[in-house]
Amino acid sequence: MRYQISGRQLDIGDALQTHVKSELNETVEKYAQRPTEAVVTFSRKAHEMVCEATLHLSTGLTATASGKATEIYPAFEACRERLDKQLRRHKRRLRDHYGRRSRPVEFGTGQSYILAATEETEDSEDDSLQPVVIAEMETRVPEISVGEAVMQLELSAQKLLVFRNEGHGGVNVVYRREDGNIGWIDPRNSK
Repeated sequence: MRYQISGRQLDIGDALQTHVKSELNETVEKYAQRPTEAVVTFSRKAHEMVCEATLHLSTGLTATASGKATEIYPAFEACRERLDKQLRRHKRRLRDHYGRRSRPVEFGTGQSYILAATEETEDSEDDSLQPVVIAEMETRVPEISVGEAVMQLELSAQKLLVFRNEGHGGVNVVYRREDGNIGWIDPRNSK
């Protein structure tokens, strides 16, 4: 497994890096035997230390967690406990509802744009109709089933997930609704 352990305006020592690697290895081996990459970032927010971790698995799952504490090691432990809980839930759902995936998740690429908000003025009515692109990047779009997309959305902190439906290859969206439920948009069924 590849590790990327860094600190935002913090010096991360070798002892902390070794601790993070050993603890994450132990957690991942318990639930998922094929991790690919772990990104752990430490930062300071006011008087608290913050640990944010993202774990990528070969099944396509991306587990994200964060932890806060007054010291750096307890912040990591809080983050690790949340990752542990997510991986445990993921494994239970796979065991209960889904068979083993016969092939790895395939990822396509898609363009992602961030549009700048504009202030409306009476003089610039024509200009305000055209949004300004302030960032353009490429994003990965997994080809997974709806159940796996819902599972990944529940395990992550994202508000929506765009994916290719494994059943028919069309682009679908699952999202968190304001009432706490999960919505699913399948344009193929809109006829």
